[in-house]
Amino acid sequence: MAEQESLEFGKADFVLMDTVSMPEFMANLRLRFEKGRIYTFIGEVVVSVNPYKLLNIYGRDTIEQYKGRELYERPPHLFAIADAAYKAMKRRSKDTCIVISGESGAGKTEASKYIMQYIAAITNPSQRAEVERVKNMLLKSNCVLEAFGNAKTNRNDNSSRFGKYMDINFDFKGDPIGGHINNYLLEKSRVIVQQPGERSFHSFYQLLQGGSEQMLRSLHLQKSLSSYNYIHVGAQLKSSINDAAEFRVVADAMKVIGFKPEEIQTVYKILATILHLGNLKFVVDGDTPLIENGKVVSTIAELLSTKTDMVEKALLYRTVATGRDIIDKQHTEQEASYGRDAFAKAIYERLFCWIVTRINDIIEVKNYDTTIHGKNTVIGVLDIYGFEIFDNNSFEQFCINYCNEKLQQLFIQLVLKQEQEEYQREGIPWKHIDYFNNQIIVDLVEQQHKGIIAILDDACMNVGKVTDEMFLEALNSKLGKHAHFSSRKLCASDKILEFDRDFRIRHYAGDVVYSVIGFIDKNKDTLFQDFKRLMYNSSNPVLKNMWPEGKLSITEVTKRPLTAATLFKNSMIALVDNLASKIDYCGRKEPYYVRCIKPNDKKSPQIFDDERCRHQVEYLGLLENVRVRRAGFAFRQTYEKFLHRYKMISEFTWPNHDLPSDKEAVKKLIERCGFQDDVAYGKTKIFIRTPRTLFTLEELRAQMLIRIVLFLQKVWRGTLARMRYKRTKAALTIIRYYRRYKVKSYIHEVARRFHGVKTMRDYGKHVKWPSPPKVLRRFEEALQTIFNRWRASQLIKSIPASDLPQVRAKVAAMEMLKGQRADLGLQRAWEGNYLASKPDTPQTSGTFVPVANELKRKDKYMNVLFSCHVRKVNRFSKVEDRAIFVTDRHLYKMDPTKQYKVMKTIPLYNLTGLSVSNGKDQLVVFHTKDNKDLIVCLFSKQPTHESRIGELVGVLVNHFKRVTSNRVRAKKKVCVIQWKSKYESQEGAESSAHGGTENSGVGLEPGELGRSRRPGSWRGQRITETPRGAWSFS
Repeated sequence: MAEQESLEFGKADFVLMDTVSMPEFMANLRLRFEKGRIYTFIGEVVVSVNPYKLLNIYGRDTIEQYKGRELYERPPHLFAIADAAYKAMKRRSKDTCIVISGESGAGKTEASKYIMQYIAAITNPSQRAEVERVKNMLLKSNCVLEAFGNAKTNRNDNSSRFGKYMDINFDFKGDPIGGHINNYLLEKSRVIVQQPGERSFHSFYQLLQGGSEQMLRSLHLQKSLSSYNYIHVGAQLKSSINDAAEFRVVADAMKVIGFKPEEIQTVYKILATILHLGNLKFVVDGDTPLIENGKVVSTIAELLSTKTDMVEKALLYRTVATGRDIIDKQHTEQEASYGRDAFAKAIYERLFCWIVTRINDIIEVKNYDTTIHGKNTVIGVLDIYGFEIFDNNSFEQFCINYCNEKLQQLFIQLVLKQEQEEYQREGIPWKHIDYFNNQIIVDLVEQQHKGIIAILDDACMNVGKVTDEMFLEALNSKLGKHAHFSSRKLCASDKILEFDRDFRIRHYAGDVVYSVIGFIDKNKDTLFQDFKRLMYNSSNPVLKNMWPEGKLSITEVTKRPLTAATLFKNSMIALVDNLASKIDYCGRKEPYYVRCIKPNDKKSPQIFDDERCRHQVEYLGLLENVRVRRAGFAFRQTYEKFLHRYKMISEFTWPNHDLPSDKEAVKKLIERCGFQDDVAYGKTKIFIRTPRTLFTLEELRAQMLIRIVLFLQKVWRGTLARMRYKRTKAALTIIRYYRRYKVKSYIHEVARRFHGVKTMRDYGKHVKWPSPPKVLRRFEEALQTIFNRWRASQLIKSIPASDLPQVRAKVAAMEMLKGQRADLGLQRAWEGNYLASKPDTPQTSGTFVPVANELKRKDKYMNVLFSCHVRKVNRFSKVEDRAIFVTDRHLYKMDPTKQYKVMKTIPLYNLTGLSVSNGKDQLVVFHTKDNKDLIVCLFSKQPTHESRIGELVGVLVNHFKRVTSNRVRAKKKVCVIQWKSKYESQEGAESSAHGGTENSGVGLEPGELGRSRRPGSWRGQRITETPRGAWSFS
């Protein structure tokens, strides 16, 4: 029972009414309608009132509120019944169905769309692409069928003019995998004629209003609706449907479903053909009928992909076979018009059936093997025309109302009759409830040899001219004494009925007067064989496939086809049998019902017509349904199946009971749960009165299933964990031994390769190291370091002690300048004191030595580190030769032209750094603490252009390493002043032309050396690295 709604909205379930009476039922229905609550339960039946307005109760949030909930947990809604049907199908793995009933305009079509929308929304949580495709096609099929099967009537702007039953197939997981659609009795007479205020099928108006100009020209059509005789009656009617927009929606839907472009084009051609057929006019020339507008015939032939003369012959002649002779019988004007209209109706009916078949071919389940994919279950949704009472009721209304009688009979059998019979059979106390059984009306229509359909078929099969009046006379003679049949002849005083035209049937929904005019022709449904052969011989393969019987030869004798009424009767019997097969008689007793009610005839959301609604409540049997629900039991099940489903709830029945019978075990289980006052025990079944008890049992079962599943998961996970542990332990053992093997192999290989390395000339430099295992990569690095140190020590041992200082200086130079200067002079011997060398200074070497000795005596230096001739350029751009003499205590600048007179003395401790360039020049800058830097360019006489920058840097770095414990660090500093080809200075500078410079190294602007202490000097501008930077060592 429904919960969570305030009483201000009325009773959410009619079963909860204080008294079961029509006034209280209607008062509750009106209150809920006025409060915007259009859905109400009768137990598990949903009563739906058409609101005639859009309501915001079908969105994603609402779907989530009803997903997985039981019926009583949420307020009444279509989603509740859809979810209940889906859960029942999924839980029991059995087919079920939803029957939507009510008269035209009550909202059946919209209800079926919302049910399908809900089922599509709650399925396929894993978002499988194939399931999404099927869902999309099932939803899209609705708008296609509505376009070709629905029309505007006086009661409804989107009235279904055909019956539809859709099976939705689900796999074992509950995901939709396909479907199948059955259609019943398309009202094809609407193609050629409509009642005032009504329109033909939507498809015609959508094509004319939504088709492009180019498309309409290709179909020889124009947008004016009043230009076509078949649809001009409803041309000026206003409709809530936007035909132009719907045309695009339907076209897109057909593409999504899988219609090919040529198939869609053929559909448009058929619609255009029907419109052109309606404009054909026949005239009589003497006794010969002719077609007045012959151009239309050519247009029709072009659209049907056939020949013009064949179309004209089929319209004007009928080929008749008499024995072996074949003659062409000419039509009268009336026969030609009849043949044209019959052809138009037949084409449209074949088109509609072909569309349904084409959709079925695409959405039907294919290659489904239950042994592989699990059981395939079905939810059926029946959306079929409702009970109709018009001012002029003809053959179509007769068939539609017969259909509703059959469905009402099913409802009565399942909900009322079998309910009471089962209680008696099981020995359950029951108070009998009177109800109207409409079996007598069903028999009146369909009984063999005695029913109206049988009498109509007999009339159609009689030889000779048979009229509708003769058919009515046969009804009067055979059914005159039937309580639910009457005519003017039988009731002469009833002036509502016309003589020789009308008869009345007392349906369960009320009395309906039918006009017999057209019954014979519509039942025969005659279509001349010439039209069938014409369509079969079309060069369009789609049209050809629609008319397979056209291949029969003219003389070939065929069996008399069944009449339209008999075909419809057979389809209704098959439909009811199909619905009944989906009922679980051991559990639920009926399909899921949605009973739709139309509140008024003015399509107003404000009006609730009490008399109109009371009539619908009466003929739908809703009050009897309430009485049965109040007196009966909502659920029943055999003891065996009930115990199988709920035995885990009680410790007395889980996992197996030891009681004398299943009935005793069920009693024990019910008493354990405290529901003994809400159940009754039959001979073979348990009966549960209220849904709440059943839902509580389901909740308890779901809770216990979680515990059972957790227990099974725990056991299985433990088993899996033990298996994984054993496998992991074995794998780790294998890995451990394998790693040990790889390590040993590596050690042995290293020992083999480096065996006897001491005796090798290069001490193993050429030996290639083997690739180590990943675990020994760091060990390999350490081992290589140890080897390299050992090899270095062996090489050093072979060097004479006198050469070690020079080697250390070269190492220091390489550490500082490697990769920064191209030539460090490492390949030659470093003499150091070049001023004392005769090859370098053959004339002045003798002059320099005494000066050096005097400085040694005076300044007490121990070793000469470096001496060399240099050049400098003064501020007047004059190049002057100078010399530098570096000892372990001082740096001397000398004038070689004045017998190496000392011009400047700089203590070594006063040096802060040394800057050189990375080019080929030999520019050197000695940085001092007092910022009086010395800038010179080294040069050699023998050999010329010999690079001595590396030697100078090496001896100084090696000296400072030895004297101080701090490691000399190299900093890359760059002067941003651009290089000039010539240096100028206030203190003196040296020309690059004499030093071999090549536009690289430190560049100095003229006059900056003398301003080196001020801000903005080149020393303060060394800020970033450039590709040609200077290097500073400190």
